[in-house]
Amino acid sequence: MVRGWFCAVVMLGLVGCAGPKRGAQGGLPKVRRAEVMARAEAYRTHRWLPTAANVRHGLDGAGVRVDTPDVSYQKPGAVPGWWVPGQWNEGVPYQWGGFSTVEAFDRGVARGMAAGDVYTLEKRRLLDAAVSEEAVGIDCSGFVSRCWGLKRSYSTRELAGICKPLGSYDELKPGDILNTYNAHCLMFGGWVDAGRERLWAYETGIPPHWKVIRHRPTVVSLKGNGFVPLRYRGVVD
Repeated sequence: MVRGWFCAVVMLGLVGCAGPKRGAQGGLPKVRRAEVMARAEAYRTHRWLPTAANVRHGLDGAGVRVDTPDVSYQKPGAVPGWWVPGQWNEGVPYQWGGFSTVEAFDRGVARGMAAGDVYTLEKRRLLDAAVSEEAVGIDCSGFVSRCWGLKRSYSTRELAGICKPLGSYDELKPGDILNTYNAHCLMFGGWVDAGRERLWAYETGIPPHWKVIRHRPTVVSLKGNGFVPLRYRGVVD
């Protein structure tokens, strides 16, 4: 089922974590695995209270199309929105090109910025030009980059350059990632079962929600979709 979801999402153009990343590579910081996973959990469990001011469906001041993944976003064929204005919501929402810290996300929400921005084929075509400066949130490689404490966001095209490849999925440890070049990435959170048939995955930009989630995909489905196991060179056991 997970494999079917992923393939459908790729076909519809809804995996949007390969996109626009900016800035030069600086020194890579060291980070402990416990820190990585604590940050991942913070994004997944973060509670926040939006208002109608955080809903945006239209062009921003620079002419960039923004669609927040709130409950009013119900585009045919797309993953629907989920967060509700005026209620407490859990999980930092997906934003195309997003690289917000949890704290920066809250500040942006308080200022009335757009809470998230869904991925579309048009955004992939435009890359950097489709990133709204009036939105806050996180995309999949931005999420991984923040959890590793990086100074800027590394795209799925760049992540292998700051990682070492692992020989097999069996070598995965919490804080490592699975990556598909120019498509999507997710963070490994541990094994679900002793037989290592399913794993805990932290990611964003994948159904059923436009937000950071933790779920249990099968190893078979991930291998079938070409996910490569990688270890950040700055991680400390």
